[in-house]
Amino acid sequence: MEKVQTKQMRSLALDFIETGGNEPPETSPKLSKTLPEGVSSRMLYGDIVHIAWPSLVELILTQLASMVDLIMVGQLGPWALSAVGLSTQPRFLMMTMFMAMNVGATAMVARYKGSGEAEKANTVLRQAMLLTFVLSAISSVVGFFASETLIQFMGAADAETLAGGTVYLQIQFIGFITMALTSTVTATLRGVGDSRTAMIYNLIANVVNVIFNYLLIYGHFGFPRMEVAGASLATVIGQIVAFVLAMWAILSGKRYLHMRFTDSYKPDKETLRSIFVIGMPAMLEQLVMRAGMIIYSKTVAGLGTVAFAAHQVCMNIQALSFMNGNAFAVSATSLMGQSLGKKRPDMGQAYSNRTQMLGMMVSFALAFVFFFFGGPITAMYSDDPQVIAWGAQILKLVALVQPFQSSQLILAGALRGAGDTKATAVITFITVLLVRPGLAILLINCTSMGLMGAWVALVADQFLRSLLIFQRFHSGKWRNYKI
Repeated sequence: MEKVQTKQMRSLALDFIETGGNEPPETSPKLSKTLPEGVSSRMLYGDIVHIAWPSLVELILTQLASMVDLIMVGQLGPWALSAVGLSTQPRFLMMTMFMAMNVGATAMVARYKGSGEAEKANTVLRQAMLLTFVLSAISSVVGFFASETLIQFMGAADAETLAGGTVYLQIQFIGFITMALTSTVTATLRGVGDSRTAMIYNLIANVVNVIFNYLLIYGHFGFPRMEVAGASLATVIGQIVAFVLAMWAILSGKRYLHMRFTDSYKPDKETLRSIFVIGMPAMLEQLVMRAGMIIYSKTVAGLGTVAFAAHQVCMNIQALSFMNGNAFAVSATSLMGQSLGKKRPDMGQAYSNRTQMLGMMVSFALAFVFFFFGGPITAMYSDDPQVIAWGAQILKLVALVQPFQSSQLILAGALRGAGDTKATAVITFITVLLVRPGLAILLINCTSMGLMGAWVALVADQFLRSLLIFQRFHSGKWRNYKI
């Protein structure tokens, strides 16, 4: 069995260097920039790309599937775009509990992979799955019965938008448990550097999602015309497919991380405590972020259905640009955790710096596309001339912030890989809960900027968050965190 598992994992440059000593972490924020003997920058870039490219492909295609979803929904009218958009933040809010715990699980399996403790890594997987099941089941029930209230709270402007948003959200919560368990498998696989497996089953799920979008939104080939409800059901069907394939992957026993029916699934207090220690700050970060996003979204919704439709289109397009930073953040998290597991913080920093450079290179290409082709991209979602005009202007702002956005996502990923989740939580509190909604309210209500004012606030948030994350990473305090 061990031979099979070993074949599934590519050797890293980290595997060819000696394990560090047991000396206490350095107090100096600077680590040697000289790479260990026998290790080159080319090897490090190879490790980064090996982990990042499957995640990048997966995340981009997942977001493209979401874009196709919204494009298809957009043909129903601005009300449909608003209905789906209003459901986004409440759904993410309910996801915060188990998604935050996944941060803890990812950091822990990466550490144990680095230290060569495979059984401990698999114990973390089982405990994380148990925890996710409980938390997602609670979220599913609460979210289903609170859906209408949540859509009302988000600022549904008319009865059609309220009805569409409510049914969309209710269907999402029906499939919540399978989606949550899949996300935990994905997070832990990425923690050990196996991003390819997650890419495969998520890509298949996205194809299924797009097919059922076509069948269920408009009622093609004898399927019922379900409109917004059909879009939501298509997403859930895709999530169920992903869940089945993810479970098959870890039950097959052919990967570093695996589960058996004969394994112990009793709650392990020590493992759960460690997951919570890392995950709780991440949960607070996500709760703060969602609270800030809800305030921000409600502020924009007050501008009217058409303005909010344009806003939702641009948020959906911008989410595609996040995929670059998020994919390289997967590399940063995994390689930082494995480096610290091997007691080599110098390698953790070397990997993180190079990951940041690669992410920024991609971000400049995205900036070019958004700046010069914002109008045509927006026109894919809607033929409303006002929506297209706003979209073209907003995407120029999105272009300007790309390098900073990429950097903060990657370095934040490195900090989470080190277990330094408290700092990212504090930074999120400052930028997303205070700066973004506060500045948006000010610019919308006290100037004539309207929707553009909301996006200036978003750009200000990204600039400040990038600066604070950069400062935290280069302080070197992440070396002091133990798991």
